[in-house]
Amino acid sequence: MSCPPLSAFKALADETRLRLLRLLTRFELNVGEIVGVLNMGQSRISRHLRILVESGLLEARRDGLWVFYAARKTDFLASIAPHITGCGPDEDLVAARAALDARNSETRRFFNAIAPDWQAMRREVLGDLDLDALILERLPDCEIAVDLGCGPGELLSALSAKARGLIGVDASPAMLDLARRKVKLAGASLRVGELEHLPLADSEAQTAVLSLALHHLSDPLAALREARRVVAPGGTLVVVDYLKHANELMRERFGDRWLGFEAKEMSGWLDQAGFILDTVETTPVKLGLELGVYTARRPSIPQVEDSK
Repeated sequence: MSCPPLSAFKALADETRLRLLRLLTRFELNVGEIVGVLNMGQSRISRHLRILVESGLLEARRDGLWVFYAARKTDFLASIAPHITGCGPDEDLVAARAALDARNSETRRFFNAIAPDWQAMRREVLGDLDLDALILERLPDCEIAVDLGCGPGELLSALSAKARGLIGVDASPAMLDLARRKVKLAGASLRVGELEHLPLADSEAQTAVLSLALHHLSDPLAALREARRVVAPGGTLVVVDYLKHANELMRERFGDRWLGFEAKEMSGWLDQAGFILDTVETTPVKLGLELGVYTARRPSIPQVEDSK
Protein backbone atom coordinates (compact mmCIF):
# COMPACT_ATOMS: atom_id res chain seq x y z
CA MET A 1 0.00 0.00 0.00
CA SER A 2 1.46 3.37 -0.99
CA CYS A 3 1.71 6.04 1.67
CA PRO A 4 -1.21 8.50 1.49
CA PRO A 5 -0.44 12.22 1.24
CA LEU A 6 0.21 14.24 4.37
CA SER A 7 -3.07 16.09 3.74
CA ALA A 8 -4.98 12.85 4.46
CA PHE A 9 -3.45 12.59 7.93
CA LYS A 10 -4.10 16.28 8.56
CA ALA A 11 -7.72 15.84 7.48
CA LEU A 12 -8.17 13.03 9.98
CA ALA A 13 -7.06 15.26 12.87
CA ASP A 14 -10.52 16.75 13.31
CA GLU A 15 -13.52 15.27 15.13
CA THR A 16 -16.13 16.50 12.65
CA ARG A 17 -14.20 15.17 9.65
CA LEU A 18 -13.76 11.81 11.34
CA ARG A 19 -17.49 11.76 11.94
CA LEU A 20 -18.14 12.61 8.29
CA LEU A 21 -15.72 9.96 7.05
CA ARG A 22 -17.33 7.30 9.23
CA LEU A 23 -20.74 8.26 7.85
CA LEU A 24 -19.66 8.38 4.22
CA THR A 25 -17.90 5.04 4.27
CA ARG A 26 -21.40 3.58 4.68
CA PHE A 27 -23.61 5.94 2.66
CA GLU A 28 -23.50 8.23 -0.38
CA LEU A 29 -25.27 11.46 0.57
CA ASN A 30 -25.72 14.95 -0.82
CA VAL A 31 -24.90 18.10 1.14
CA GLY A 32 -28.48 18.75 2.24
CA GLU A 33 -28.82 15.23 3.60
CA ILE A 34 -25.49 15.48 5.44
CA VAL A 35 -26.53 18.80 6.97
CA GLY A 36 -29.72 17.17 8.25
CA VAL A 37 -27.94 14.10 9.59
CA LEU A 38 -25.22 15.98 11.48
CA ASN A 39 -27.44 18.97 12.36
CA MET A 40 -24.72 21.47 11.44
CA GLY A 41 -24.65 24.54 9.24
CA GLN A 42 -24.18 24.05 5.50
CA SER A 43 -21.09 26.29 5.27
CA ARG A 44 -19.38 24.31 8.00
CA ILE A 45 -20.25 20.99 6.40
CA SER A 46 -19.14 22.20 2.96
CA ARG A 47 -15.76 23.33 4.32
CA HIS A 48 -15.09 19.94 5.91
CA LEU A 49 -16.23 18.09 2.80
CA ARG A 50 -13.89 20.16 0.65
CA ILE A 51 -10.93 19.30 2.90
CA LEU A 52 -11.79 15.59 2.80
CA VAL A 53 -12.13 15.63 -1.00
CA GLU A 54 -8.85 17.54 -1.48
CA SER A 55 -7.07 15.09 0.82
CA GLY A 56 -8.23 12.15 -1.30
CA LEU A 57 -10.43 10.61 1.40
CA LEU A 58 -13.78 11.44 -0.21
CA GLU A 59 -15.00 11.60 -3.78
CA ALA A 60 -17.66 13.98 -5.06
CA ARG A 61 -20.04 12.75 -7.77
CA ARG A 62 -21.86 15.46 -9.68
CA ASP A 63 -25.24 14.53 -11.13
CA GLY A 64 -26.74 17.57 -12.82
CA LEU A 65 -27.14 20.24 -10.15
CA TRP A 66 -26.66 17.76 -7.29
CA VAL A 67 -23.38 16.64 -5.75
CA PHE A 68 -23.10 13.40 -3.78
CA TYR A 69 -20.25 12.46 -1.44
CA ALA A 70 -18.86 9.07 -0.49
CA ALA A 71 -15.59 7.67 0.84
CA ARG A 72 -13.05 6.62 -1.76
CA LYS A 73 -12.42 2.90 -2.02
CA THR A 74 -8.70 2.78 -1.27
CA ASP A 75 -6.40 0.40 0.59
CA PHE A 76 -5.61 3.20 3.04
CA LEU A 77 -9.26 3.77 3.94
CA ALA A 78 -9.84 0.03 4.22
CA SER A 79 -6.95 -0.19 6.68
CA ILE A 80 -8.24 2.61 8.93
CA ALA A 81 -11.95 1.76 8.68
CA PRO A 82 -11.95 -0.40 11.86
CA HIS A 83 -10.43 2.52 13.79
CA ILE A 84 -13.10 5.08 12.86
CA THR A 85 -16.18 2.97 13.61
CA GLY A 86 -16.60 4.73 16.96
CA CYS A 87 -15.89 8.23 15.68
CA GLY A 88 -19.39 9.57 16.04
CA PRO A 89 -22.72 8.80 17.65
CA ASP A 90 -24.82 5.91 16.38
CA GLU A 91 -27.56 8.46 15.81
CA ASP A 92 -25.62 9.59 12.72
CA LEU A 93 -26.12 6.20 11.06
CA VAL A 94 -29.77 6.04 12.12
CA ALA A 95 -30.42 9.51 10.68
CA ALA A 96 -28.62 8.62 7.43
CA ARG A 97 -30.77 5.53 6.95
CA ALA A 98 -33.83 7.69 7.63
CA ALA A 99 -32.66 10.15 4.95
CA LEU A 100 -32.40 7.32 2.41
CA ASP A 101 -35.82 6.03 3.47
CA ALA A 102 -37.17 9.53 2.93
CA ARG A 103 -35.78 9.48 -0.63
CA ASN A 104 -37.61 6.23 -1.32
CA SER A 105 -40.83 7.51 0.25
CA GLU A 106 -40.67 10.64 -1.88
CA THR A 107 -40.29 8.50 -4.99
CA ARG A 108 -43.26 6.35 -4.00
CA ARG A 109 -45.41 9.45 -3.40
CA PHE A 110 -44.39 10.83 -6.78
CA PHE A 111 -45.36 7.68 -8.66
CA ASN A 112 -48.58 7.23 -6.73
CA ALA A 113 -49.53 10.79 -7.71
CA ILE A 114 -48.69 10.56 -11.42
CA ALA A 115 -49.69 6.92 -12.03
CA PRO A 116 -52.78 7.75 -14.17
CA ASP A 117 -50.71 10.03 -16.45
CA TRP A 118 -47.57 7.93 -16.58
CA GLN A 119 -47.93 6.53 -20.10
CA ALA A 120 -48.60 9.95 -21.62
CA MET A 121 -45.62 11.36 -19.74
CA ARG A 122 -43.33 8.59 -21.01
CA ARG A 123 -44.37 9.29 -24.60
CA GLU A 124 -42.94 12.80 -24.14
CA VAL A 125 -39.53 11.14 -23.92
CA LEU A 126 -39.84 7.88 -25.84
CA GLY A 127 -42.00 9.13 -28.68
CA ASP A 128 -43.01 6.28 -31.00
CA LEU A 129 -40.28 3.91 -29.83
CA ASP A 130 -41.69 0.43 -29.18
CA LEU A 131 -39.66 -0.21 -26.05
CA ASP A 132 -41.50 -3.43 -25.22
CA ALA A 133 -40.58 -4.95 -28.60
CA LEU A 134 -36.97 -3.83 -28.21
CA ILE A 135 -36.79 -5.66 -24.87
CA LEU A 136 -38.60 -8.80 -26.04
CA GLU A 137 -36.09 -9.23 -28.88
CA ARG A 138 -33.39 -9.73 -26.28
CA LEU A 139 -35.19 -12.22 -24.05
CA PRO A 140 -35.28 -16.00 -24.45
CA ASP A 141 -38.40 -18.06 -23.83
CA CYS A 142 -38.55 -19.14 -20.20
CA GLU A 143 -40.72 -20.46 -17.40
CA ILE A 144 -40.82 -17.31 -15.19
CA ALA A 145 -40.08 -13.71 -16.17
CA VAL A 146 -40.03 -10.77 -13.74
CA ASP A 147 -40.45 -7.08 -14.54
CA LEU A 148 -38.61 -5.15 -11.84
CA GLY A 149 -40.26 -1.75 -11.54
CA CYS A 150 -43.25 -2.86 -13.62
CA GLY A 151 -45.24 0.38 -13.28
CA PRO A 152 -48.74 0.09 -14.83
CA GLY A 153 -47.95 -3.24 -16.47
CA GLU A 154 -47.51 -2.65 -20.22
CA LEU A 155 -44.27 -4.59 -20.48
CA LEU A 156 -45.54 -7.26 -18.11
CA SER A 157 -48.39 -8.04 -20.48
CA ALA A 158 -45.97 -8.21 -23.41
CA LEU A 159 -43.73 -10.63 -21.50
CA SER A 160 -46.49 -13.24 -21.70
CA ALA A 161 -45.17 -13.98 -25.20
CA LYS A 162 -41.88 -15.13 -23.63
CA ALA A 163 -42.80 -16.67 -20.28
CA ARG A 164 -45.32 -19.07 -18.87
CA GLY A 165 -45.41 -17.27 -15.52
CA LEU A 166 -45.08 -13.54 -14.81
CA ILE A 167 -44.04 -11.53 -11.76
CA GLY A 168 -44.26 -7.74 -11.51
CA VAL A 169 -42.65 -5.76 -8.69
CA ASP A 170 -43.15 -2.08 -7.97
CA ALA A 171 -42.87 0.15 -4.91
CA SER A 172 -45.95 2.19 -5.88
CA PRO A 173 -49.31 0.68 -4.88
CA ALA A 174 -51.07 3.04 -7.31
CA MET A 175 -48.97 1.72 -10.21
CA LEU A 176 -49.72 -1.86 -9.21
CA ASP A 177 -53.44 -1.10 -9.09
CA LEU A 178 -53.23 -0.01 -12.73
CA ALA A 179 -51.21 -3.12 -13.56
CA ARG A 180 -53.86 -5.37 -11.97
CA ARG A 181 -56.46 -3.96 -14.33
CA LYS A 182 -54.21 -4.39 -17.33
CA VAL A 183 -52.53 -7.74 -16.61
CA LYS A 184 -55.35 -10.27 -16.67
CA LEU A 185 -53.20 -13.36 -17.10
CA ALA A 186 -53.51 -16.57 -15.14
CA GLY A 187 -50.50 -17.04 -12.92
CA ALA A 188 -49.38 -13.41 -12.96
CA SER A 189 -48.14 -12.26 -9.55
CA LEU A 190 -47.97 -8.54 -8.68
CA ARG A 191 -45.93 -7.71 -5.60
CA VAL A 192 -45.25 -4.49 -3.69
CA GLY A 193 -41.57 -4.12 -2.92
CA GLU A 194 -38.39 -2.09 -3.22
CA LEU A 195 -36.01 -3.08 -6.00
CA GLU A 196 -33.12 -3.09 -3.52
CA HIS A 197 -35.01 -5.65 -1.37
CA LEU A 198 -37.04 -7.79 -3.74
CA PRO A 199 -40.00 -9.88 -2.56
CA LEU A 200 -38.75 -12.89 -4.53
CA ALA A 201 -36.99 -16.10 -3.61
CA ASP A 202 -33.47 -16.90 -4.74
CA SER A 203 -33.37 -17.98 -8.42
CA GLU A 204 -37.16 -17.65 -8.71
CA ALA A 205 -37.09 -16.32 -12.31
CA GLN A 206 -35.19 -17.21 -15.45
CA THR A 207 -35.35 -13.73 -16.98
CA ALA A 208 -35.61 -10.26 -15.47
CA VAL A 209 -36.03 -6.76 -16.86
CA LEU A 210 -35.09 -3.41 -15.33
CA SER A 211 -36.63 -0.93 -17.76
CA LEU A 212 -36.16 2.78 -16.94
CA ALA A 213 -36.12 1.96 -13.25
CA LEU A 214 -32.55 2.29 -11.97
CA HIS A 215 -32.37 6.07 -12.37
CA HIS A 216 -35.11 6.40 -9.75
CA LEU A 217 -33.14 4.52 -7.07
CA SER A 218 -30.69 5.72 -4.44
CA ASP A 219 -28.51 2.63 -4.92
CA PRO A 220 -28.71 1.11 -8.43
CA LEU A 221 -25.93 -1.38 -7.69
CA ALA A 222 -27.95 -2.83 -4.80
CA ALA A 223 -30.87 -3.40 -7.21
CA LEU A 224 -28.58 -5.14 -9.70
CA ARG A 225 -27.26 -7.41 -6.95
CA GLU A 226 -30.82 -8.26 -5.97
CA ALA A 227 -31.63 -8.98 -9.62
CA ARG A 228 -28.76 -11.46 -9.70
CA ARG A 229 -30.10 -13.14 -6.57
CA VAL A 230 -33.53 -13.73 -8.05
CA VAL A 231 -32.38 -14.72 -11.56
CA ALA A 232 -31.51 -18.40 -11.83
CA PRO A 233 -28.01 -19.45 -12.95
CA GLY A 234 -27.80 -19.13 -16.73
CA GLY A 235 -30.70 -16.66 -16.72
CA THR A 236 -30.94 -13.35 -18.58
CA LEU A 237 -31.19 -9.75 -17.39
CA VAL A 238 -32.05 -6.84 -19.70
CA VAL A 239 -31.43 -3.33 -18.39
CA VAL A 240 -32.70 -0.26 -20.21
CA ASP A 241 -31.83 3.20 -18.94
CA TYR A 242 -30.83 6.65 -20.08
CA LEU A 243 -27.25 7.38 -20.98
CA LYS A 244 -25.66 10.17 -18.96
CA HIS A 245 -27.18 13.57 -19.72
CA ALA A 246 -27.65 17.00 -18.16
CA ASN A 247 -31.37 17.59 -18.71
CA GLU A 248 -32.68 18.72 -15.30
CA LEU A 249 -36.23 18.56 -16.70
CA MET A 250 -36.04 14.81 -16.16
CA ARG A 251 -35.57 15.35 -12.45
CA GLU A 252 -38.27 17.99 -12.19
CA ARG A 253 -40.86 16.37 -14.47
CA PHE A 254 -40.23 12.66 -13.95
CA GLY A 255 -38.74 12.43 -10.47
CA ASP A 256 -35.40 11.05 -11.69
CA ARG A 257 -32.70 10.54 -9.05
CA TRP A 258 -29.89 10.06 -11.54
CA LEU A 259 -29.48 11.90 -14.84
CA GLY A 260 -28.64 8.70 -16.67
CA PHE A 261 -25.53 6.54 -16.51
CA GLU A 262 -22.34 6.21 -18.49
CA ALA A 263 -22.28 2.91 -20.38
CA LYS A 264 -18.95 2.10 -18.73
CA GLU A 265 -20.46 2.79 -15.31
CA MET A 266 -23.42 0.47 -15.93
CA SER A 267 -21.15 -2.22 -17.35
CA GLY A 268 -18.98 -2.01 -14.23
CA TRP A 269 -22.00 -2.33 -11.94
CA LEU A 270 -23.26 -5.37 -13.81
CA ASP A 271 -19.86 -6.96 -13.36
CA GLN A 272 -19.79 -6.12 -9.64
CA ALA A 273 -23.30 -7.57 -9.27
CA GLY A 274 -22.11 -10.87 -10.74
CA PHE A 275 -23.48 -10.69 -14.30
CA ILE A 276 -21.66 -11.34 -17.56
CA LEU A 277 -22.41 -8.52 -20.00
CA ASP A 278 -23.16 -9.82 -23.49
CA THR A 279 -24.23 -6.73 -25.45
CA VAL A 280 -24.51 -2.96 -25.08
CA GLU A 281 -26.60 -1.03 -27.59
CA THR A 282 -27.89 2.53 -27.76
CA THR A 283 -30.97 4.08 -29.31
CA PRO A 284 -31.98 7.76 -29.48
CA VAL A 285 -35.24 9.06 -28.03
CA LYS A 286 -36.70 12.54 -27.64
CA LEU A 287 -35.42 15.56 -25.65
CA GLY A 288 -31.90 14.87 -26.91
CA LEU A 289 -31.64 11.71 -24.79
CA GLU A 290 -30.34 8.24 -25.60
CA LEU A 291 -31.16 4.86 -24.11
CA GLY A 292 -28.54 2.28 -23.21
CA VAL A 293 -29.73 -1.33 -23.62
CA TYR A 294 -27.67 -3.91 -21.73
CA THR A 295 -28.15 -7.65 -22.12
CA ALA A 296 -26.45 -9.73 -19.44
CA ARG A 297 -26.64 -13.19 -17.94
CA ARG A 298 -26.01 -14.79 -14.62
CA PRO A 299 -23.24 -17.38 -15.02
CA SER A 300 -24.32 -21.01 -14.98
CA ILE A 301 -23.17 -23.19 -12.11
CA PRO A 302 -19.96 -24.80 -13.38
CA GLN A 303 -20.13 -28.53 -13.96
CA VAL A 304 -17.93 -30.49 -11.59
CA GLU A 305 -16.22 -33.39 -13.30
CA ASP A 306 -16.16 -36.72 -11.53
CA SER A 307 -12.72 -37.53 -10.21
CA LYS A 308 -11.23 -40.67 -11.66
